[in-house]
Amino acid sequence: MVGRVLSTRLLRIGQIQNVANMSTGHFSWDEVNKIGDREVVCHGLNGNANYFDRPDYPMPAIRFKENTSDVQALREKEKGDWKKLSIEEKKALYRASFCQTFAEMNAPTGEWKGVVGWGFFGVTLAIWIYIYMRKFILPPLPITFDEEHQLAQLDRMLKLDINPIEGISARARK
Repeated sequence: MVGRVLSTRLLRIGQIQNVANMSTGHFSWDEVNKIGDREVVCHGLNGNANYFDRPDYPMPAIRFKENTSDVQALREKEKGDWKKLSIEEKKALYRASFCQTFAEMNAPTGEWKGVVGWGFFGVTLAIWIYIYMRKFILPPLPITFDEEHQLAQLDRMLKLDINPIEGISARARK
């Protein structure tokens, strides 16, 4: 119990330090190399400066595209009245910040076709292995598996009165 509380507190302190580092712009050298000239806009999903589209967490830590002169000009224009922006400029601003819209993220990918195809391949392979094993590896079934021998065995069991039925169910038969 004490270990769990201590580890939770340490993780929370680490998250607070990550947020503080993010607000002051202190990142590790690897993170700076990865993000390039992109703007950090929030804490993100896990506190690292990375970008990924997720419908359940729609706010990535950094913008999708790097800051170019066109994007900077649109950002300055964005600070004014949004009614003065055209639809194309609004779309360009959105695409500078995000890679996909929610409709694009939730659109079907067709991945199920590959999964079904690989499933059918696996079933076919298993059937061929079964046929090979029956043909070349396993011994033939004993002769007692024939219908004629099974009927003879059932007749013999009835004649010898093996495992007779007792109780109410035996009396109801008559």
